[in-house]
Amino acid sequence: MLGMSSAAFGQKSSVIRVVIVKTDNAAAYAQAIEDGKAIMQKAGISSVTHVYQATFAGPNAGTVVAVIEYPSLNALAEAQTKLSTDKDYLAWLKNLDKVRTIVSDSIYREL
Repeated sequence: MLGMSSAAFGQKSSVIRVVIVKTDNAAAYAQAIEDGKAIMQKAGISSVTHVYQATFAGPNAGTVVAVIEYPSLNALAEAQTKLSTDKDYLAWLKNLDKVRTIVSDSIYREL
């Protein structure tokens, strides 16, 4: 396992997209994410999405984070390509801008 190339390793490990947002209405944001999950499922996207709000986080308490897990980096790239032309997804994304501002958008891979 130690001799595997990073490209091969990346193919088999899951990746998460972590989007930290600023919102005045966490409940409305969480509901909007539920709507987006339905659109992604309809488009055939294989992912798992969760929304979290920081509780014990010092000055970051209250921070809202959406985490989207994909089975691989390839799956994330394929989802992005597919969704970039999906009219329902693009309309949903535009509407989502009304309830949140993105603070950070990162991709992490499982080790």
